[in-house]
Amino acid sequence: MNRDSNGYTFLFATLMVIVVASSLAFTATSLKSKQDENVRKEQMQNILSTIGIKTDRDQAEGLYNKYIKEQLSLVKDGSIDASVNAFKIKLATETKKPIEQQRFPLYIAEVDEAKYYIVPLRGAGLWDAIWGYIALEDDMTTIKGAVFDHKGETAGLGAEITQQWFQDRFSGEKIYDAEGVLVGINVSKTNNDPQGLDKEDHEVDAISGATITGDGVTDMISERLAHYTPYFKQNATTVVNPTIDATEAEQAIEEATEETTIAYQN
Repeated sequence: MNRDSNGYTFLFATLMVIVVASSLAFTATSLKSKQDENVRKEQMQNILSTIGIKTDRDQAEGLYNKYIKEQLSLVKDGSIDASVNAFKIKLATETKKPIEQQRFPLYIAEVDEAKYYIVPLRGAGLWDAIWGYIALEDDMTTIKGAVFDHKGETAGLGAEITQQWFQDRFSGEKIYDAEGVLVGINVSKTNNDPQGLDKEDHEVDAISGATITGDGVTDMISERLAHYTPYFKQNATTVVNPTIDATEAEQAIEEATEETTIAYQN
């Protein structure tokens, strides 16, 4: 075949495309198990980070098995669905289901005889999905720690939710008020306590120039935690007002869902 002809050029280009595409497909397939394993260990790292356990990927599974004592899949009424593996629940797809069909993963940790309740979060920032974990102390109202991540927030602005200094602002804040009503944590640009000394105001200082991402974090926390209030009410003695019955708890969930502007993605 004449190497200077158009036919030869098109044939060569087609063969190259086939070879490269096949190579990429083979590489992606062969590495998938490794990628899935890395994602699984990163999830363990994030869960542990909320309770102050910092670790690398190689050590994550051992420490996770040491400190995480229970993995629960909750139904909307606060009961436990033992048939569902909480760790395998993917909020990206779970949040698209009707509330009645959703399962809400909850991790219970013990560190130095202290118990913590870790709740996965997922919402929307300015450009795409945001997610994370928030750990509550044994009173089920005080935040022990929080971890946030994102898919496409602006570098230097919304992407700063991944920074430790921002996540540290949530430590010690209360998600319920004195009457046991869920109020969440407001990421506020009008916060009068930029140093975070007042842990009873249910607010943290916002990131300058990242108002929409901050609103997404606010909505994400309130919307997700609302689904755990029935469980907390049934299992705590001090956090949720005992006069709140199941009907009122369901109403609180519906209001949180209606008020939020979260548009779940991916």
